[in-house]
Amino acid sequence: MSGARTSAQRERRLAVASALNVVIVVAQVIAGLVAGSVGLLADGGHNLTDTAAVLLSLYAVRLARRPASDRRSFGYLRGGVLAAQANAAGILVVTAVIAVEGVRRLVDGGGDVDGGIVLVVALVGAAANGLAAWIVHEPGGGDLNVRSALLHLVSDAVVSLGVAAAGAVILLTDGGWVWLDPAVSLVISAVIGVYGVRLLQQTTTVLLEGTPDGLDAGEVRADVLAVPGVLDLHDLHVWSLSDTVRAASGHVLVAGHPSLEEANVVAAEVKHVLAEKHGVAHATLEVECEVCAPPSPSDCLMPATPAAPGHVGHRH
Repeated sequence: MSGARTSAQRERRLAVASALNVVIVVAQVIAGLVAGSVGLLADGGHNLTDTAAVLLSLYAVRLARRPASDRRSFGYLRGGVLAAQANAAGILVVTAVIAVEGVRRLVDGGGDVDGGIVLVVALVGAAANGLAAWIVHEPGGGDLNVRSALLHLVSDAVVSLGVAAAGAVILLTDGGWVWLDPAVSLVISAVIGVYGVRLLQQTTTVLLEGTPDGLDAGEVRADVLAVPGVLDLHDLHVWSLSDTVRAASGHVLVAGHPSLEEANVVAAEVKHVLAEKHGVAHATLEVECEVCAPPSPSDCLMPATPAAPGHVGHRH
């Protein structure tokens, strides 16, 4: 499946999920005011933020489809990562708001809550969010942007189920356990907060060009050194252009004093190893030959320089 087709499908799925979320928000806010449920209002607020998050993800998908330019040679690959980071921050902000309101309601005794309305509306919200999550989900998980949108939708469904459970207990006990309404919000906000922190860490690693998760720089070095003709590897850097596109750069020292064609062969094999074993889609390599032993510098194909002794002057 082509990248353009995949991107178009993502855009349609996110658009449908956004429409469902808008309907859910309106219903939960109105029902929360009628029922006097902080849990339902908090869930509605959570859904409102998530609607904005899914719309942001939708924008990021469209942005990533823009071609590269002279000013942005890699295009807008990190647009999705930026959207995912904003989504993660949104999760944490909403979690904090829910926690503060939950504590306040617990201190006040829980208030007067209509458990029947809470139960019905929360179950409808959970079903709608579950449907939206199923629509957005991709085999393999998708990129960070899609996973962040999915996290929002799944967290909404879980929150709604928790609120529904509290509504059911309040209904069955005729309001005797009304404190469950804010208590459930506190528990769920803590769980969601953990996932928000993890997503924030993942996106920060990409934006700070850290070594991608699941990639061992020591293994990369060992595999490159195993390529025939490679004597050493230094100044190695591996990072992510997005969470699905890895890049690398490094200096490769080759045996002897190869011609440009011979150096190209070694570099091509190193790139092949990086792509096949470590998923590096873009590699920039500087190939160097061994230092000439004095007093015969003419043995090298190109004269050595103080900055880069034995450098063959070739980049890939």
